[in-house]
Amino acid sequence: MPGLGWDAAAEQRFDVNLSILFTELPLLERPAAAAAAGFTAVELWWPWIDSPTPERSELDALRKAIEDAGVRLTGLNFYAGQLPGPDRGALSVPGEESERFRANVEVAAEFAGSLGCGALNALYGNSVDGVDPAEQDALALENLVLAARAADGIGAILLIEALNKPESPLYPLVSAPAAVGVVDKVNAATGLDNARFLMDLYHLSMNGEDLPAVIERYTAKTGHVQIADNPGRGAPGTGSLPLEDLLGRLRKAGYDGWVGLEYKPGDRPSAEAFDWLPR
Repeated sequence: MPGLGWDAAAEQRFDVNLSILFTELPLLERPAAAAAAGFTAVELWWPWIDSPTPERSELDALRKAIEDAGVRLTGLNFYAGQLPGPDRGALSVPGEESERFRANVEVAAEFAGSLGCGALNALYGNSVDGVDPAEQDALALENLVLAARAADGIGAILLIEALNKPESPLYPLVSAPAAVGVVDKVNAATGLDNARFLMDLYHLSMNGEDLPAVIERYTAKTGHVQIADNPGRGAPGTGSLPLEDLLGRLRKAGYDGWVGLEYKPGDRPSAEAFDWLPR
């Protein structure tokens, strides 16, 4: 790894997020591009931002692209509104957006299950002006229970993610304790114990959290990890986050799952944004 000396990274399982990397290509070409770059697994935000229930032909085409590329789908977001864009999820937003989330739950779970995907990420949604936060939290719990049950139906976990306040000022879960608190509430409500924390080291660092302390405290409740460097949300080595050290701490704390690469490639093709990886 040029300039980084990431000897330990060879022990890590990395998957590539096709909603932030390889976006210069059409969606159906991205799985093959990830495979050509050496990856065996991919993850995705919900790809149809305007439709929680796309045509069967669209779902089938993406499924075939993933299967034909020979990569595994390790994570999928439920419908989350305009993402990328102004939205940060739909499940806590009363009215049409909540209904769209509910319509998507079984569709997303069925698609994920057909590809052996073991993790579904449910973004909480922004606070809405004029709506009592307690009302949004109650709606969120109701919808997260539905999502947890759907995930359980395909043998998957439900992920709940903390974002960062500077970039997502209306998102209520902007700390590890806030997101883990929701994880605990969902597990208590369902009795399924399949809700887990999505630990995104970029978002947590943007919030100024003590990352070694977060890892020590919450790894046991963590179902997935995502990384990008900070500042800039670029590849490891483009910022100042000690990602090698942090991933080493995660391993020592018992995390042996996938690490999602959810960073921007910068002003170069995505295929050139992996020079930090051991080969």
